[in-house]
Amino acid sequence: MDYTKVLIKPLITEKTTFLKDQSNQVSFIVARKANKIDIQRAVERAFKVKVEKVRIVNKRPRLKKRFGRVVGKVSGYKKAYVQLAPGEKIDFFEGV
Repeated sequence: MDYTKVLIKPLITEKTTFLKDQSNQVSFIVARKANKIDIQRAVERAFKVKVEKVRIVNKRPRLKKRFGRVVGKVSGYKKAYVQLAPGEKIDFFEGV
């Protein structure tokens, strides 16, 4: 899989900013069919860093309700937490 198709977008929230500062982890929303090896290779190729560990979380789709009625659907996605090797950093996340 090409790394441009594996990494969809970076995930920037309060939790991910805390993880970046504390344990040198960054997070991405990734393709549904990507596995840990694909994600590791994609991050290493895209940002020229060394990856130590990859963890994956699947967020399931859920129904959107208003006043007890179903009005839509929120799609699910796959999220990856990537732990970088000590001393490595991604400049894209540094100003956040």
